[in-house]
Amino acid sequence: MFRRRSQDEQVSTTAVLDDQARDPQAPKGRPTPKRSEAQGQRRRAVTTPTDRKGAARQARDARRVDMAKQREALASGDERYLPVRDKGPVRRFTRDYVDSRFRIAEFFLPIAVLILVLSIVRVGSLQTISLLLWLIVIVAIVADSFVTGFALRNQLRKRFPEQNTKGAVAYGLMRTLQMRRLRLPKPQVARGTKL
Repeated sequence: MFRRRSQDEQVSTTAVLDDQARDPQAPKGRPTPKRSEAQGQRRRAVTTPTDRKGAARQARDARRVDMAKQREALASGDERYLPVRDKGPVRRFTRDYVDSRFRIAEFFLPIAVLILVLSIVRVGSLQTISLLLWLIVIVAIVADSFVTGFALRNQLRKRFPEQNTKGAVAYGLMRTLQMRRLRLPKPQVARGTKL
């Protein structure tokens, strides 16, 4: 088991290896890198900082690059670099479904500012109108969210019967609360598009 090989065993193994040698005319499939390039790649792969500050700086730089890729993906809709909460065909369909129609909830912020201005004015009738308008907006948003959630749930059941759609309806309803131009990832479909 732990003995040395004899000379004839070593000669036979080298003879077998020589017989199986690669044809020198056969292509390798890729160009041979220059020595300086190969050494540079090895150095880059191995260089890890030994001090805490250097490691923190390297981690911060890597995180900055990842966040830049995510921002770019949120603007362009590139599926590869999106955050985990936005990835997948279910979430893409949910975004497209919400973005393809007008929603009352997306106008909540401008209406809320208008109501706030009306309630600050010291005219009794305008304050009453602002209170009534506030009540109408809240009821309209709740009703629209209920209808949107029900219709979205049915569409998800039809289109993705085998996939996990947990959280997709809540994701879509949260997206309706954002104004269309402020939504991230940016809307990829025009209003009125049939899905």
